[in-house]
Amino acid sequence: MIDLSIVVPSFNEEESLGELTEWIARVMKTTPYSYEVIIVDDGSTDGSWAVVERLHEADSNILGIRFRRNYGKSAALSEGFGAARGRVVITMDADLQDSPDEIPDLMDMILNQGYDMVSGWKKVRHDPLSKTVPSKIFNGVVRKISGIKLHDFNCGLKAYRSDVVKTIEVYGEMHRYVPLLAKEAGFHKIGEKVVHHYERKFGHSKFGIERTVKGFLDLLSVTFMGKFGKRPMHLFGALGTLMFFLGFIAAAWVGFKKLWCVYHGVPAPLVTSNPYFYLALTFMIMGTQLFLAGFTAELVTRNAPDRNKYLVAKRIEAQPE
Repeated sequence: MIDLSIVVPSFNEEESLGELTEWIARVMKTTPYSYEVIIVDDGSTDGSWAVVERLHEADSNILGIRFRRNYGKSAALSEGFGAARGRVVITMDADLQDSPDEIPDLMDMILNQGYDMVSGWKKVRHDPLSKTVPSKIFNGVVRKISGIKLHDFNCGLKAYRSDVVKTIEVYGEMHRYVPLLAKEAGFHKIGEKVVHHYERKFGHSKFGIERTVKGFLDLLSVTFMGKFGKRPMHLFGALGTLMFFLGFIAAAWVGFKKLWCVYHGVPAPLVTSNPYFYLALTFMIMGTQLFLAGFTAELVTRNAPDRNKYLVAKRIEAQPE
């Protein structure tokens, strides 16, 4: 096993790949670590792959993976994690906005300070307000919901122990939530390091405002899967029971009020003309549906092939006689 794997997702970044790999090589020459650079070409339509091939011919430490089409950053990271051979895995973007000069300190935090994962914090950003303001709001919400005290979940510059990236599954748009995925997998020592952020030198950003909306939807997804992925009845069943109970109480009140009026000879409107009757009926129907949804999800979960798959960190076993 080598010391370090650097995974670089890339999409239409042919101008920056050569400079980035030269920068990484200069930094690594000052360290005692062996390394590899895995460039994952995420279906680029420019000459990125030709650049990767030339770089590999010049330096065998540079490896490449090419997708047939654009699948997104999460898919690129997942493929890079699968191919990584290093004790430590560092990810960085290919646009030269992340600094390879941070590599030695990140390595030290993982190897010598005992962190499972270290996330970069672009404390000073060279981005327009249209990106920085939504990012601050997004990070604040994620920090509050997850309980992970990081300032910048979106930073592409991160470092991991090898068993972290080999354990978690990055899919969809979940690259923003790797710290949450790591925490749910049992890796709790997650640190943060202030890193330099450089202005984009070539091309333009591949992300727009729509990633903020997708980010919040993905947050709901990863939070649900982490807490209720193997026990959906705990959520749907609880909500369904609560709604059914509230609806039943409301319907009972409407019925009791009608009977009280009849018993005392007080004129009273029909139960079906009372809006609270329909509200109560709606709550009872929705509660029943939620309960059945939870029951169905529980049946699906119980029949899943990985229902009893757990993350075992270490094992002490009896020696064969």
